[in-house]
Amino acid sequence: MIVTALLPRNSPTLPDQLADTGGGSQLITAVAPAAGSTTGRVVWWELLAGHWIEKGSTDARFGSKGLTDGTTRVQGTNTTPTGLYALPYAFGIRRAPAGTEYTYRRVTANSWWCQDIASTSYNRWVEPLPADCAPGESEHLVTYARQYAHAMVIAYNYDQPVLGRGAGIFLHVNGRGATAGCVSVPAEAMRAILRWADPVRKPHIVIGTASGDLEITRY
Repeated sequence: MIVTALLPRNSPTLPDQLADTGGGSQLITAVAPAAGSTTGRVVWWELLAGHWIEKGSTDARFGSKGLTDGTTRVQGTNTTPTGLYALPYAFGIRRAPAGTEYTYRRVTANSWWCQDIASTSYNRWVEPLPADCAPGESEHLVTYARQYAHAMVIAYNYDQPVLGRGAGIFLHVNGRGATAGCVSVPAEAMRAILRWADPVRKPHIVIGTASGDLEITRY
C-alpha cells in the first residue's frame, strides 16, 4: 500500500537529519532496520517551501545478505550498498507509466547490463553485448520480466567504476524474495515513483539502516 502524508511543519523529517540530500528537491530514502535485514521501508519526498514533505511510502526489499558500506562493497556478495546516489535514468521491459517524465529506456532482446570486470563496458547498459563482456558475467535484462518491468538505475559505482566493487544496482519491482543487491518495491509503488520523479528536481536515493554503523543519517 502506498501512503501519502503531510507532516507538521515543525516536525523534523528524515531528510532533515541527513548529512546530504544530493542537492535536488526530490529524495528517496531506503531504510532497513539493521545491516543484516532484507526488508525495510522506502519513502519518497519533495522539498517544498523549505520543508521536506512525504509524498509516498512502501515496503521494500534489500540484498539477501543485507546491507554493506558502498565504499567497500565486493561484487557478488548479494549485499545492498549504502550511501547517497543519483538516479541517472529509468528503464523497463514495459512502457513507461503514463505521466512519466524521467528519461526512460525500453529493454529489448539485445539489452544487457555488463558486469564483467574484464570489460571496458563494466557497469553499463550495452546493446548488443560487446565481445569483451562475457554473458555469464552480465545480466540479460529482458529475462527478468517481473523485476525489470519498470526500474531506475542507482548510480552506485557508476561515474568512475571501480572494478569488482559491484555493478547493476537498481531500484526495481519485487521478485520472489530478497534481491542480489538492489532495492525492490511492489509494482504499484514502482509505477508511482516513476510518475512522481521529476528530472528537473534531480532526485537522489539514500540507502542505510535505522541505527548502527550504516545508519542512514551519516550519508
